[in-house]
Amino acid sequence: MQRASALAGAGRRALLGLAGAPGAGKSTLAAALVEALGGQAVLVPMDGFHLADPELDRLGRRDRKGAPDTFDAAGYVHLLRRLRARSDDVVYAPVFVRSQEQAVAGALAVPREVPLVVTEGNYLLADGGFSPVRELLDQTWFVDVDPVLRRQRLVARHVRHGRTPEQAEQWVASSDDLNAQLVDATRDRADLVVHL
Repeated sequence: MQRASALAGAGRRALLGLAGAPGAGKSTLAAALVEALGGQAVLVPMDGFHLADPELDRLGRRDRKGAPDTFDAAGYVHLLRRLRARSDDVVYAPVFVRSQEQAVAGALAVPREVPLVVTEGNYLLADGGFSPVRELLDQTWFVDVDPVLRRQRLVARHVRHGRTPEQAEQWVASSDDLNAQLVDATRDRADLVVHL
């Protein structure tokens, strides 16, 4: 918390990234930090840049939703550049509505005066289209959690949003766990590892 508070009080716009595997607790930690900092911080998740299901269908990637190439990485990088520049009165960001499994454009307002933007997502430390992200963040923390607990959280999340327990287990095994391996390989690029 002290690190985030110091970023918020730095006298300029700062960006803090929370990276980690699916189900690690990134969203929970990010929300807690933003709440503790009050009006000094706003949360802008990477998940708002999920490609829409019709586009994933067109690309033949819907069964891989959540993999790096199922996001608009360039759009996310562009948003971070706008947030860092702080030249607009307000920057609008998309959010991912998990109950609909879709992103909603322009759903989150980030006023110029907010000094800290907290962003979280799986691929903040990844290569490829996400590689510019690291340079745009002042700090990046890697959120780590016991893999058994992480999988339990993911299965429960998928069941809450309409999958049967069997479908949820299958999705975690065929998609989330593969994405977690990619994310875990980026851990050593983080400024700090946070164990939850």
